[in-house]
Amino acid sequence: MIIGYNKGLKKTMRQVELVAQTDSTALILGETGAGKEIIARHIHMNSARANNNFIRVNCGAIPSDLIDSELFGHEKGSFTGATSLKKGWFERAHGGTLFLDEVGELSLAAQVRLLRVLQEGTLCRVGGEKEINVDVRIVAATHRNLEEAAKNGGFREDLWFRINVFPITLPSLRQRPEDIRELTEYFAQKASVKLGLPLTLPSQSQINYLMQYHWPGNVRELQVIVERAAILGQGSHLAIEESLIIKPELLSSVARSQLADVVQQESKPISLEDVIRQHITKTLIYCHGRIEGPFGAAKRLDLNPNTLRSKIHKLGITKFDDV
Repeated sequence: MIIGYNKGLKKTMRQVELVAQTDSTALILGETGAGKEIIARHIHMNSARANNNFIRVNCGAIPSDLIDSELFGHEKGSFTGATSLKKGWFERAHGGTLFLDEVGELSLAAQVRLLRVLQEGTLCRVGGEKEINVDVRIVAATHRNLEEAAKNGGFREDLWFRINVFPITLPSLRQRPEDIRELTEYFAQKASVKLGLPLTLPSQSQINYLMQYHWPGNVRELQVIVERAAILGQGSHLAIEESLIIKPELLSSVARSQLADVVQQESKPISLEDVIRQHITKTLIYCHGRIEGPFGAAKRLDLNPNTLRSKIHKLGITKFDDV
């Protein structure tokens, strides 16, 4: 089981477990930051190749003039600067798994040479003549629509067929908000170890706050937010609200709907008491039920926390109790 991936990814994880037991090529599809590398490592660690190397290659980060050298290696003296023999990614991954991250970013020329290795299981280093056998399991990943790219000539169709043996679609974080609590707790633990700080976990109100966000950066963005919150909290608390200030345009669809309901109600003629009730309710929504503290509703309303509790009770506000 992958921490943070046992609730909202049940169907996906069933596919992952199935392909991990084989030696087939897997293609992981999903938005940037959704956790494709974690899935790829899980496939490797649960395969027969687990005791051998897992090599990750970011295909979009290698200059086109170096891609052959990086993929297949080079012989000493094969070009200016080649002062020694270098094994490429395929040789280093021999017996293990080669993870081609963002494979859709490879140039068409590099795609041709990659296809040959996948088909024949052999390669030649740059500047070399000897055919070298390689035994590598390929896991590829991309955020692009490779099928569409193949139709438009931006990706080789034969390579697409070769790597699309077992496609796995990884949902974005906003599509599985039920994973946010477990992921946040997991990243809080990692941050605690990395920073040497006491472990502090998120409160329910902070989880509610995080669930209102649209998460354009997916799981990777959540990890950054949690680490920043741990630094700001310095072991006393997770400063989630300081670490992530949600702009209206980045609210989740559910949060936008709730806000629209409040705005619609405001457009009707109401009594002074209703105005106060709605103002307090909106503030409690914004503060996610928190009454006291620097991010509490009492501070924003410039009220004593006990006075605010009294008003909440008097006005019959029960939906956003203090947590």
